[in-house]
Amino acid sequence: MSVSPSASPSASPSLSAPVATPTQADLLDFVRRTAADTALIASLPLDPEGRTWVRLEGPGGSEAWLIGWPPGTGTGWHDHADSVGAFLTARGELKENSLAARLPTDGWKTLELSEDVDRERRLPAGKGRAFGRHHVHEVLNESREEHAVSVHAYYPPLPRIRRYSRTGQVLRLEQVERPEDWQ
Repeated sequence: MSVSPSASPSASPSLSAPVATPTQADLLDFVRRTAADTALIASLPLDPEGRTWVRLEGPGGSEAWLIGWPPGTGTGWHDHADSVGAFLTARGELKENSLAARLPTDGWKTLELSEDVDRERRLPAGKGRAFGRHHVHEVLNESREEHAVSVHAYYPPLPRIRRYSRTGQVLRLEQVERPEDWQ
């Protein structure tokens, strides 16, 4: 805790109110406001070969990212483990494929999905969504010519990301990444 320069050494510093844990709605509000910052969006360096990203200061200790998506790129199937999150397209259009099913969180390598679990969302500039824990999805820029830019926020900061492969209705856990893997 720091003492302001005008306070005497014997004065006790005031305690600040605890920071509230950000909700999905808070994260969605943050990504909306951030995506509206046209100077920030324009400042992201874009690479024609691969995604680019810059870490941002999210609300309430959340982890946030500004991400550039070259034409034809995507994330592959993954989840954000115990984090809730939100993302919004700031420029271009993204597509999200997701599963409308609660999957077991641990202890499996292969699952057969039922036929009715697939969801697809088109997210043009200004559109986004929030999601809960263990949300399995993939995000794609299907444009052949235009970069997309998006803002993402997660709370708590990402403890791990599980990556999956999918063939038809079979989902297979391929890899578990932890923050130290991203350094």
